[in-house]
Amino acid sequence: MKTLKLVTWNVNGIRASYDKGLNQFVQEYSPDILCIQETKAHKDQVEPHKQSLGYEHNYWSSAERKGYSGVATFLKKKPKKVLTGIDNPDYEKEGRIVWTQHEEFDLYNIYFPNGGSGEERHNFKQKFLKELTDHLKFEMKKGKQIIVVGDYNVAYLEFDVHDPKRLSKESGFLPEEREWFNGFLKAGFTDVFRQLHPDKKEMYSWWSYRELARSRNKGWRIDHICVTEGLLKHIKSCDILMQQVGSDHCPVIAEFEF
Repeated sequence: MKTLKLVTWNVNGIRASYDKGLNQFVQEYSPDILCIQETKAHKDQVEPHKQSLGYEHNYWSSAERKGYSGVATFLKKKPKKVLTGIDNPDYEKEGRIVWTQHEEFDLYNIYFPNGGSGEERHNFKQKFLKELTDHLKFEMKKGKQIIVVGDYNVAYLEFDVHDPKRLSKESGFLPEEREWFNGFLKAGFTDVFRQLHPDKKEMYSWWSYRELARSRNKGWRIDHICVTEGLLKHIKSCDILMQQVGSDHCPVIAEFEF
């Protein structure tokens, strides 16, 4: 049996977070695979030691617009194949996806769009959610086992946000987004944290800087690790590391045994 430690974390800028907790976190936890979102940098803008975080293999997808979006996956073991999109150039232009293929599963590291700035971005997000689900269903039909990690920018259960009544009109907790998430689960995915901790409340992964929300734990659970059915038997644990500093999000960690 081999244990695989997988972490997803929206670091809100890899350069800023490096000295605020990211570097220390990597040394302490040493994940086999680290998926980060919102790198807010092109790889060549980042110093070599921050580019690799000590990992032999790292794969980036950066937005055309500098200082915006971006994802990167860091691995101890080289994957079989790496892609940075799902057949829509609009998502590649925004650095939304790194898709790595491994022996036991395909891993999607995704920074889902935020739809909060107006109707155009709301519609872009809804399109992304639909097209991603269609793509994943197609891959599952091929018999693939899939892990989707990242900042989904969607909370779907009442107690995944600190104030469900007030926030039901906010992007990330809108009825149609919650409906999408439930459809995503019905399509064959399981939210690993909720599978293991179905009733655990006041567990969040993001807090607004503007409202000084973290000190009062007024948060949202929008960072997820979801897996297809064939991987459930391999899950050993999943936790939200709420005490970890370095970003307005905190890491989510899962351990698998293969």
